[in-house]
Amino acid sequence: MPIVLPLFAKAFLTLFVVIDPVGLAPLYLALVQHRSDTEQIQIATRAVVVSALILLVFGVSGAYVLYYLGISLQAFQIAAGVLLFKIALDMIFVQQQRETPAEAQEAEIRQDVSIFPLAIPLIAGPGSLASILVLARESTNYYLGLSVVLAAAGVVVLLCYGFLLLSRFLAQALGQIGINVVTRVLGVLLAALAVQYMLDGLLSLLQLPPAQAFGPETPLPPS
Repeated sequence: MPIVLPLFAKAFLTLFVVIDPVGLAPLYLALVQHRSDTEQIQIATRAVVVSALILLVFGVSGAYVLYYLGISLQAFQIAAGVLLFKIALDMIFVQQQRETPAEAQEAEIRQDVSIFPLAIPLIAGPGSLASILVLARESTNYYLGLSVVLAAAGVVVLLCYGFLLLSRFLAQALGQIGINVVTRVLGVLLAALAVQYMLDGLLSLLQLPPAQAFGPETPLPPS
C-alpha cells in the first residue's frame, strides 16, 4: 500500500483551510471578549473537545451512513465540492458568516457558547464534516489510512485550540487586514481543492457502468 505521508499532508491541509483557525480567532474573540481569562480557557477547551469528538465519530461512521442512505462516494464528493466552493468564495470575499443571523442572536444571549456556535458550526461545520468523510473514504487505499486522517484532524483541532487561546494576541499582531489577507489566501486554496473534489467525483462517476453510476447501491467500506 502507498506510504501515508502524502495522505497526512492532504488531510491536514484540507482541514486546515476548511476550518481556517486564523479566521476563527477573531470570531471567538468577539464571542468571549467580556468573559474572564479563566472562562475563555474553559470555553475554548470545551469547544475543541466537542468538535474533535464530532469529527472522530463522523470520520469513523460517516461512510456507513452514506451506505445505508444509498449515496455513492462520487455523489458525495461532488456535493462536498460544491459546498466547499461556496465556503471558499465567502472566504475570498471575507464574508465569514458561518452561522445564520438567528444563530448569532441566540449565541449572544447564551451563557455557554462553547458548544454552539464554537464547536458547531464554526469548527465542526458542514465543510469540515464533508471533508473528513471524503478523506476517510480515500484513506482505504492506505495502510492505517483512517488513523492517519484522524491524526491529521487532531493536529488541526489542536492548532485551533492554540489559535483560540492566542486570539487576543493574534488579533493585535495581524490586525483585521492581516487576518483578511490570510483568509483570502486560504480561500483560494480551498476553491482549487473544491474544484478538484468535483472533478474527481465526475470523472469517477463517468467511469462507472450506468447501472452502478445511477443506482442506489453504494459499496460498504471495508472494516
